[in-house]
Amino acid sequence: MGAGHDHGHAHGALASRRRLAIALGITTSVLVIQAVGAIVTGSLSLLVDTGHMLTDVGGLLLSLVAATLALRPPTARRTWGFARAEVLSAAAQAGVLLAIGLLALVEGIRRLLDPPEVDGGVMVVFGVLGLVANVASILVLASARTANLNLRAAFLEVVNDALGSLAVIVSAIVIAITGLMQADAIAAMVVACLIVPRAFVLLRASSRILLEETPEGIDLAAVRTHILELDHVAAVHDLHASQIATGLPVLTAHVVVDDGCFRDGHGAAILAEVQTCIAEHFDVEHSTIQVEPVSHVEPQAHA
Repeated sequence: MGAGHDHGHAHGALASRRRLAIALGITTSVLVIQAVGAIVTGSLSLLVDTGHMLTDVGGLLLSLVAATLALRPPTARRTWGFARAEVLSAAAQAGVLLAIGLLALVEGIRRLLDPPEVDGGVMVVFGVLGLVANVASILVLASARTANLNLRAAFLEVVNDALGSLAVIVSAIVIAITGLMQADAIAAMVVACLIVPRAFVLLRASSRILLEETPEGIDLAAVRTHILELDHVAAVHDLHASQIATGLPVLTAHVVVDDGCFRDGHGAAILAEVQTCIAEHFDVEHSTIQVEPVSHVEPQAHA
């Protein structure tokens, strides 16, 4: 990895950390207010929104820690540093979001059958406070939400919480006008239905990296074809691609070349050609290529 790339990565991590710290401060201050509101009103939708905001605080704190760890340089023990901390953070947040969404669905069904009394007027106040805070957090995180999975998870949490606050406000108005107490449970279930699919998407994205699946946008068949089109290349095997963190794909391969390339010193030039090909056509800067002569016999055949 070049010095310029390292500098840009560090600058981005610092900016991410600042944004996350601001969003964490906003969300934590409103969490306390909403918790009081849930106790006072007895509203399930407000309670779900408060629980969701609690996960926001935990998730944003986790994201902040991950962004801080990402600034640490690589070591002999951790050759990629803590680059994958963002993926672990996103996976953890997705798991918590999924659990809250499913619990809210179950409790919402129970309250539809036996709705408790809730104070719609007070609910509106706390719902508006929550919505204002979430909108502020969204504005802080919006421009950087595509930087990595960590920020994507944090942004997703505050967006879902904003939808939750909006649902609280709508259900409170319905209760105040019609007296329909089931509106609170319906609002909670709507929020849950918004949370669960997004949590699955985020969990899938982080799992793809943790399971070292081939990154999206890299077609290994196309990679193999491009390498085989180079002069003197006879075969390609042990071709693998994975992703360390967002924007950091890696690729390894064994490239078999004519025996004569090792006699005339052409092997180094072929190595450079292969790595240039991979970088230019597939945007993979980190590739490890082993060049072998045709006469070399592998101890074990691989795909």
